[in-house]
Amino acid sequence: MVRIVRELSAAQLRQEISARNVLRGADFEHELSWSAAPSVIYREADGGGHGNFLAASYARIVARPEWRRRLRKSYTASRFVPRAGDRKRYELECANSSDALLMNVFCYPRVMSAGLCGLLGVDAGTRPEFGFAARVPLKNGRVDRTEIDMKLDGLLVEAKLTEGDFQRAPVRLLERYRDVSEVFDLASLPVRGEVVHSWQVIRGVLAAHALGGSFALVCDGRRGDLMEAWFGVVRAVQDCSLRTRLGLVTWQEIAACIPLRVRRFLGEKYGITC
Repeated sequence: MVRIVRELSAAQLRQEISARNVLRGADFEHELSWSAAPSVIYREADGGGHGNFLAASYARIVARPEWRRRLRKSYTASRFVPRAGDRKRYELECANSSDALLMNVFCYPRVMSAGLCGLLGVDAGTRPEFGFAARVPLKNGRVDRTEIDMKLDGLLVEAKLTEGDFQRAPVRLLERYRDVSEVFDLASLPVRGEVVHSWQVIRGVLAAHALGGSFALVCDGRRGDLMEAWFGVVRAVQDCSLRTRLGLVTWQEIAACIPLRVRRFLGEKYGITC
């Protein structure tokens, strides 16, 4: 039986996740931002643990310095939180954080089983690397250290949840890359005027080309707008070998391949079901 997934905009998905976490937050230390659909900002409990994370995932994250550093990623909307000067907030404390969702799943013990690894095309037991700085060659001989959300061996992953789009940039920044005309049919890229759309995806594809690896977008299956934007960039890739190494995976597909405890967490906190 084919399950119909109701399509949501970024704002609608934020509203759903906000409502779920306002209820869930009653059991955890948290605060709310000023907004019609307030963001729930969790914080670490005095006795350890964190409301934005599965206990087993969080324990593994704080035990590994290279993973723990990711918890210090700045939260850019702190000004919308009451008593903003009381403490520093971090992006992965927010209920809407796609990075937190990514680490909840991929830091869970023994999650890299045959099912999930088969879905992603990586070897079982591969250890994730978060905030990977890819070195994408520029025309001037230097490199752009493009940050990728996660690296699994040769697979680069861009994770999305409630983000509105893939960001934008001036055309002059696109023209800096050494291999851009080799990788893309430039006339087919989503450029409007002097602005390049789907910037993060374009940079991710260039990073995969530079590394000789693969690149995948992981997003919510309810975000048809992000999936459409993804395919808009993929269609502009003229390197056929590279195009076969680009993939789209939904959180719903991932939910079907992970332990029941994590699957229930995704359903309760994000409304992600398989």
